[in-house]
Amino acid sequence: MSLAKTKIGRRSFIKTTSLAGGGMLLSFNWLISCKLTPEEISTLPKEWFKLNGFLKIGDNGLVTIMSPNPEGGQNVKTSMPMIVADELDIDWNDVIVEQAPLNTDLYSFQFIGGSQAIRRGWPGLRMAGATARQMLRKAAAQAWQVPVEEITTNAGKLLHESSGKSVGYGEMASAAAQIEVPEEVELKDVNNFKIIGTSRKNVDGPKIVTGQPLFGMDTHREGMLIAMIVHPPAFGLKLKSVDDSVARNMPGIKDVFTVKVFNDGYEKTFFDTRTFNEVAVIVGNSTWEVMNAKKALKIECEPIESSTESRDRFGRKYKETTPAGLESTNDHYAQMEAMAAKPGELRRKDGDPDAAFKRAAKIVESTFTAPFLAHNCMEPMNFFADVNDTKAELIGPLQKPELTEQALSSRLGMPVENIDIKMTRLGGGYGRRSYAHWLIEAALISKKMNAPVKLIYTREDDMTDGIYRPAYHAKFRAGLDSENNLIAFHVKAGGIPESPLAANRFPAGAVENYLAEDWTIDSNLTVGSFRAPRSNFMASAEQSFLDEVAEAAGKDPIDFRLELLDRANKNPVGENNDYEAERYAEVIKLVKEKSNWGKSDPGIHRGVSAYFCHNSYAAQVLDIVIENGMPLVQKVTCAIDCGIVVNPDSAVNMVEGGIVDGIGNALYGELTFNEGIPQKNNFDRYRMIRMSESPKEIDVHFIKNEIDPTGLGEPMFPPIFAAVANALFKATGKRHYNQPFITEKALVG
Repeated sequence: MSLAKTKIGRRSFIKTTSLAGGGMLLSFNWLISCKLTPEEISTLPKEWFKLNGFLKIGDNGLVTIMSPNPEGGQNVKTSMPMIVADELDIDWNDVIVEQAPLNTDLYSFQFIGGSQAIRRGWPGLRMAGATARQMLRKAAAQAWQVPVEEITTNAGKLLHESSGKSVGYGEMASAAAQIEVPEEVELKDVNNFKIIGTSRKNVDGPKIVTGQPLFGMDTHREGMLIAMIVHPPAFGLKLKSVDDSVARNMPGIKDVFTVKVFNDGYEKTFFDTRTFNEVAVIVGNSTWEVMNAKKALKIECEPIESSTESRDRFGRKYKETTPAGLESTNDHYAQMEAMAAKPGELRRKDGDPDAAFKRAAKIVESTFTAPFLAHNCMEPMNFFADVNDTKAELIGPLQKPELTEQALSSRLGMPVENIDIKMTRLGGGYGRRSYAHWLIEAALISKKMNAPVKLIYTREDDMTDGIYRPAYHAKFRAGLDSENNLIAFHVKAGGIPESPLAANRFPAGAVENYLAEDWTIDSNLTVGSFRAPRSNFMASAEQSFLDEVAEAAGKDPIDFRLELLDRANKNPVGENNDYEAERYAEVIKLVKEKSNWGKSDPGIHRGVSAYFCHNSYAAQVLDIVIENGMPLVQKVTCAIDCGIVVNPDSAVNMVEGGIVDGIGNALYGELTFNEGIPQKNNFDRYRMIRMSESPKEIDVHFIKNEIDPTGLGEPMFPPIFAAVANALFKATGKRHYNQPFITEKALVG
């Protein structure tokens, strides 16, 4: 059992107050770590101490935990309250979970992304539950005139063994609310968890399966209008004029006008990316009427001019250049090849790579590419807005509501306290809903119409007005000595318009002579977060290349990786390696064991891959068969080290979804451009994985340890790309360097 100091909460982390109707209300900050010292706390800005979560204990013993983070299918709405409930020592059946609204007075960092929700919330959530439990114990001790050390708890009851007294939390809640917050509280030993580590059903499950309104698209208000947008047909263009002579006079149409997302001169923050800053808007009574008028609207466009603007990435200013011109995929690949042939920006250098390559007995060299990808969330972009001159109410799905609220406040010239954003369940996010320009559009439309409005993007709007996964390129070289030891490694990676390189990741630290360089190419195509940003490409390229190097060395691909990790563990090169070699090796050993590596059946072709990202480790073995020249995935065995697993069933579901998503993108995912125009605008052309193409079996295993949770939403996604590529090589004898793999000719032979 460990002790957690609550001094930081005596003023700001935890507050107690009596509820009007009795009971206890415990408010706490979900994200401020209990490991901070009082000295560190005294230097923190005031806003860090905003309350952003509520634990209510009613006089009937029920506990309501409000979940401040958006729910996008990763199940944080269930898992985060489980952590509080376990430390509180309450029966899970007595817990009611509610989605909190956006409230910057109470909450901070209300977002999902980067697999950070559980990781960052863990210490604060535990402290909140444990503090409430301790206050209840003190209240009981005072009521019964016994030492607090003699009071125990179990499933929402306070117990005094020697006297035989017991009482439910609800009966002691009002008294507990008057107790001073303790200086420190005891946290449970991991072995004493009762809820954490057990499988609990999704708290929204019954509502989902019965079709109850949970999503933004379900929002409806009396008198609500429907709005849709029309944007320029190509990136590199902007609106010049709008001919609404036909559309304006069609049945049900209320108005046609243009809106500008951000005002000129606005300094965008990191998540303020938007595609076309000015769009045409059609507002009407119904979706059908607006869609028909949308087809009749005629717009004229003109080329944009090159521009450079300052942006703010959480306090770090940087310049972003948007070039003029109409970009095409063929030109992109030619530009990337040209950049890869030039010296890049040096990011890391260990030893003397040039000399090592000169003395190498064998050199392996390969180049990998990946295209732009669209997110294609199941629920298209949408938001409800009811805005006037004094206040704004908005309802819908987004991943970064607090940050979006700040941008909306600037655009409307309205203080954030007059803005109310209610979060709905996300019908898919994966980074797409981090950039909520459509929310600002909805607010501006509602204010213009002086009426409640629901803005809806069609699938075509979403896919052609996207914030895409960038296109990437990576060139690798490896040098082997006469005994087939890896003595030199060089990676040069880049992309449009960002680099995917993580210079301090494996095999950095495992090779004496190591060189990492990168480069970028500016673009007017808008890009942003996509499940496991940058890692989703680098894992594919790096792990495919390591298989190729292992083959050249005449070594088993798993043994080759373990050999390198053993070196990184026992005698690491450099001091900035961002992975723990021992944990990395353990997931590879576990997947080797669980997949029965080396014992596959005839006709089964196996590929292995492993990667570290978002603070967690994943290794996968993928089995395919080839039927009629096409690969069919039979089984994926996956090993994960993400620290303590809060909700095992939910964790398995998340891993399974990430694996299927990764296989689909590896085989089929691709968005191309011609003169700035996206060449695919719906699922009839943008190929997604089919149910029949999903793995027949996915076998998931977690490393059991007592490490605090380190993230799970993304780490299983990147390595599966290379597992597919490496299995395809075993099946066909052909290396696959360019995504998507299924478009490469002659899969077999």
